[in-house]
Amino acid sequence: MFATMGYIAPEYFKFPGFLAPSLDLKFADVPSGLKALNVVPAAGWAQIVAFCGFLELVYNKPTGEPGNYGKGNLGLGSIGLGGSVQDPTLRAKKLNAELANGRLAMFAIIGMFFQDGLTGSAWADWALYTASPLRAFEGELGIQAPVGFWDPLGYTADGDVVFFRRRRETELKHGRIAMFACMGYITPEYFKFPGYLSPKMGLQFADIPNGLAALSKVPGQGWFQIVAFLGCYELFINKPVGNEVGNYGKGNLGLGLLGPVKDPESRKKKLSAELANGRLAMMAIIGMFFQDGLTGSAWGDWALYTGSPLRAFEGELGIQAPIGFWDPLGYTADGDVVFFRRRRETELKHGRIAMFACMGYITPEYFKFPGYLSPKMGLQFADIPNGLAALSKVPGQGWFQIVAFLGCYELFINKPVGNEVGNYGKGNLGLGLLGPVKDPESRKKKLSAELANGRLAMMAIIGMFFQDGLTGSAWGDWALYTASPLRAFESETGIQPPVGFWDPLGLAASGNAADFKRRREVELKHGRVSMFATIGYIVPEYFRIPGNLSNYQGIKFAELPNGLAALSKVPSLGWFQIVGFAGLTEVMVYNKEENNEPGNYGAGFLGLRTVGIMNTGIQEPDLRKKKLNTELANGRLAMMAIMGMLFQDGLTGSAWGDWALYTASPLR
Repeated sequence: MFATMGYIAPEYFKFPGFLAPSLDLKFADVPSGLKALNVVPAAGWAQIVAFCGFLELVYNKPTGEPGNYGKGNLGLGSIGLGGSVQDPTLRAKKLNAELANGRLAMFAIIGMFFQDGLTGSAWADWALYTASPLRAFEGELGIQAPVGFWDPLGYTADGDVVFFRRRRETELKHGRIAMFACMGYITPEYFKFPGYLSPKMGLQFADIPNGLAALSKVPGQGWFQIVAFLGCYELFINKPVGNEVGNYGKGNLGLGLLGPVKDPESRKKKLSAELANGRLAMMAIIGMFFQDGLTGSAWGDWALYTGSPLRAFEGELGIQAPIGFWDPLGYTADGDVVFFRRRRETELKHGRIAMFACMGYITPEYFKFPGYLSPKMGLQFADIPNGLAALSKVPGQGWFQIVAFLGCYELFINKPVGNEVGNYGKGNLGLGLLGPVKDPESRKKKLSAELANGRLAMMAIIGMFFQDGLTGSAWGDWALYTASPLRAFESETGIQPPVGFWDPLGLAASGNAADFKRRREVELKHGRVSMFATIGYIVPEYFRIPGNLSNYQGIKFAELPNGLAALSKVPSLGWFQIVGFAGLTEVMVYNKEENNEPGNYGAGFLGLRTVGIMNTGIQEPDLRKKKLNTELANGRLAMMAIMGMLFQDGLTGSAWGDWALYTASPLR
């Protein structure tokens, strides 16, 4: 509420005179909103923080009632203009009103920050921002009330209409699939087809469980039929009508029987409604998957899952609303209390360090110690750059002092009090000067608040490190980094939203175009191999080639295990054939790039030109680049997928399956 008033008041009134006489800075010189952050002197920020800290720690004393400090209406009792509100009913009413107003103010200030960051002002007539890139797509399909054009990650900042429409097309397709998926999740709870899904296997529709549990029960041929049907529909039936996103001329519900929707306005309205429903369905199906994976059902009363391992730590420190107990990776599935507390202790310490690190990143931007950091080396504090660049400038003795101080604190000063995680008896801010927090409930509340702030700080410091490593500063306008080596390859194949150019290890920092293209070529090949590898891991679970793999050794295809276990079973001649075929393809077939484009061998869609099914490659440059980008993205996903399969296979003996079945695993 104060922040909202502080945003609005300076638009109409500013104090006369000087904010900082020593800097010759007047109140009138300070801009309003976010721009003021780097104009207000460091001493001013110190005064604000000190005043708030004094109020919080020394002056405001709770009376046992949340938010009641006995200061009366508007807190005026603090300056002697009124006493406390004595009537309990009236006091509760006023505190409730304050809560409601505060909630509204929190939304208001977030909106002001957001608009200020996007447009340079927390308010103003949107019609004035005629040159904004946000204008580029205002009339496009999917820009609907109440949100309007919404692109917080800046996907459309480049104003590229082709990319925008491709994303909108993708969103429509994902939404359509998600709507079918939601219906497919719900319908089998009430109705299943009679008869057999697979007469050959004696498998009835009624035997198939609902939800994620069905994935391992549907036969391989069933999955093949689904994929083949979708592929056929995508490649041969769905033909776009004109340049209109999502319009295939199929009419209402895509039936085609009633003819297309001829009226453009009606068609746009229906497509917009479909987009909105598809967005809702995408959120719904994600929620169903998540709850199904956690509880075994996509819906149901959580109170019924009394035996869930997620129940084990519900009352522990750090289990806070709105998420409650959150452990998607199943660290606590074994119910080990000692391990849980050790992890919570570690999280608290990491959070505390991250909070100091965030302050240590920000403070030197505005203030540095006077004098020398190292008189012997003639190194002043002012000579040390901020952020990651400081790592190589701080002397070795300085790092030794930091490590020694932390080690001394950890080993000799911090002594746990009782069996309470994170409690060392040091009181507020760990100062120890004010004594420990004696009340158990108050102590738990403060430790929980510290945990939450530490989690935020861990995310914040990771973001600062990431941006600092990419741009040379933990904050700033990316448009200012015109000379950054990251600019060199912005238009190359594979530079795709939302990440854009991503090179956290600085491999492209040299700006060497030949090296960059070679790495991109290698990435494409690895992605292609990984896509085949992923398919090759999955297919043998459902289908094997009939007959013998090796007539000489009498080994049938059906006898080979799947996954890593096959490595020792395939005959050496089989490996020789695989290596020989891959080498022949590399050296003799795909041995010449076209147009100096990484990954373009003129092989056309799916490489079919190689086997004579297509006469030419993809001639249109933009379409070719689009397909190579798509292949790169799919290849990146496949590389992650195959690593996950190899990892799980190595740990459990199978790339997938129910963890409960792996009773002999060393992980047990």
